[in-house]
Amino acid sequence: MTGDDPDLDLDVEVDVDEALAAVESERPLINAVTNKVTVNQVANVILHWGGLPVMSDDEREVADMVAAASGCLLNMGTVSERGEEAMLTAGRAANEHGLPLVVDPVGVGATPTRSRVAERLTSELDVTVVKGNYGEVSALVGDDSEVRGVESVGEYADIAATAVACARQTGAVVVASGTVDIVATADAAFEVETGHVMMGEVVGTGCMLGGTLATFAAGVDDTLSAALTGTAAFGFAGELAGDGAFGDYSGPASYETAFLDAVAGLAGEDLPVATERIEAVVE
Repeated sequence: MTGDDPDLDLDVEVDVDEALAAVESERPLINAVTNKVTVNQVANVILHWGGLPVMSDDEREVADMVAAASGCLLNMGTVSERGEEAMLTAGRAANEHGLPLVVDPVGVGATPTRSRVAERLTSELDVTVVKGNYGEVSALVGDDSEVRGVESVGEYADIAATAVACARQTGAVVVASGTVDIVATADAAFEVETGHVMMGEVVGTGCMLGGTLATFAAGVDDTLSAALTGTAAFGFAGELAGDGAFGDYSGPASYETAFLDAVAGLAGEDLPVATERIEAVVE
């Protein structure tokens, strides 16, 4: 099973099993104002980690729903004028009630509208975790980035330093997802080397990571610990699904099913030691 590793230069607990148990015990209600393309996947991943998903995005009720929740996710994948205001209303309610708030600035840098909305979300709200792909995190801090639609393309050799800069700018823990995931604070960055190549073949894994981080942030007291364990757990589920531990798959569609089954069954698996997959790269 996973456990702490005293050799990791990180003054925070990183134990996936304990994090999973904490989420299961808390059963956090997560209100996700998320995009229409992946709303079902995000709801399922929150549920399978042990949370309770609600996808309220109507400005007439979203503040009340967030007030009753344990955490909030804002995902701007299919941003609209009404959606922008609903996200801001939900985020303000999360701040008012002291709830963890995860922002996924999907496609920031691709259009002026997305860049403006992302800037509002990260500057007007007190954000707990910013989750984006390499291109999105780079775009948030004004670095060169290449975002086509909602996908990150190009090379990002300095992504760890960029993620630290983003954390300083936003005051949030930043998770930059890519071939190797980066988790960063204003003072340090860590590579989390978990996952499977098939995860990139499924539309919605990035959105599901946002839902995962919101769930873990609501169940684990320390934000950095929640981000590290949530990111590692997500990758471990991808690996187990890729290895066939939850059934054979013949392509992306069946892999997605195996992946969600792995999320639901991860607590019963003999997992690698998470800290052996985490390396400090910027201090």
